[in-house]
Amino acid sequence: MRLFTLVLSTLLFFLTMSCNSKKATGSELFDITIKNIQKTYTPADNFKVSVVNKKSTTIDSLEYFFDSRKITSLNTNSDLTIDLKNEKLGNRSLEIKIYSGTTVYEISKKITVLSSITPKLYTYRILEEYPHDTNAYTQGLEFKNDTLYESTGQYKNSSLRKTNYKTGEIYTKISLDDAYFGEGLTILNEKIYQLTWREKTGFIYDLNTLRKTGSFVYGRSIEGWGLCQDGKSIYKSDGTQRIWRLNANTLNEEGFIEIYTNSSRIKSVNELEWVNGKIYANIYLRDAIAIVDPKNGAVEGVIDLTSLKNKVSVSNPKDEVLNGIAYNGEENTLYVTGKNWNKLFKIKIFEK
Repeated sequence: MRLFTLVLSTLLFFLTMSCNSKKATGSELFDITIKNIQKTYTPADNFKVSVVNKKSTTIDSLEYFFDSRKITSLNTNSDLTIDLKNEKLGNRSLEIKIYSGTTVYEISKKITVLSSITPKLYTYRILEEYPHDTNAYTQGLEFKNDTLYESTGQYKNSSLRKTNYKTGEIYTKISLDDAYFGEGLTILNEKIYQLTWREKTGFIYDLNTLRKTGSFVYGRSIEGWGLCQDGKSIYKSDGTQRIWRLNANTLNEEGFIEIYTNSSRIKSVNELEWVNGKIYANIYLRDAIAIVDPKNGAVEGVIDLTSLKNKVSVSNPKDEVLNGIAYNGEENTLYVTGKNWNKLFKIKIFEK
């Protein structure tokens, strides 16, 4: 009995020592303090940040990061001023690595960065009206050499089309497999890139023949919604507030911006078009187009197209909404349509 008691006591002793020697986490030893903290920030702001050393732990050096991108390093625990001038908008993560001997502790804090500008408001004037196929559930629209290419959706009815925009004639049409729901498209280097919705797959076609030449898979983006390109990179929306930048050669996702105004984020970003250095974006279920700065995600303008839906015939107004933006080189001029709309509109944009 005495031997059993001795063994039990020894085991309890070592268990207690083991628990007491458990390595402390970064958040147990340190905290991040932002002086004069705000609920939200803008790129016009800066703030001072410091590390609170709760247990007087030895600090050899510190490294500061924004979303895993290193900002700077310090050899002493002193205040650091962080300038948001060149930062992207959205929910950002401030991360600090604290070096103490051979141990590295990590702590982080979330901040929200909004746009510093109020979006300009635009309206429109109709220049021309053209026929549009009411069986085309429009998901992507783009010009190449005055020919309009269109991607349509719906399971068992998705397609890629090459059309005469003035007459509505379909030069060439290919149908997607019934298992795919077609989404946005863009054209780059004589290739057409087309998304699918929830299938995590995109297709590549020859521009002239529409022959499928390849495919690609999505990375971290949730779904496939809209596409556009700037001549070097491809931009992809996924139905959230994010627009992803894709490497044009590998189709890998290399980063993203989040779309924000000076007061809130813009969700459900849909069909995209690149126009003179900006991204024009349909917002799903909204009768408007957002003009977005591709560098940081700021909404610089909003085009109000509310009255346009009154000029088309639709059988299901809740679903057959504005979607489809194409630019053909004319200043302040767009071609727009919607899902199953009977018309394509050429419109002139001007500030209210």
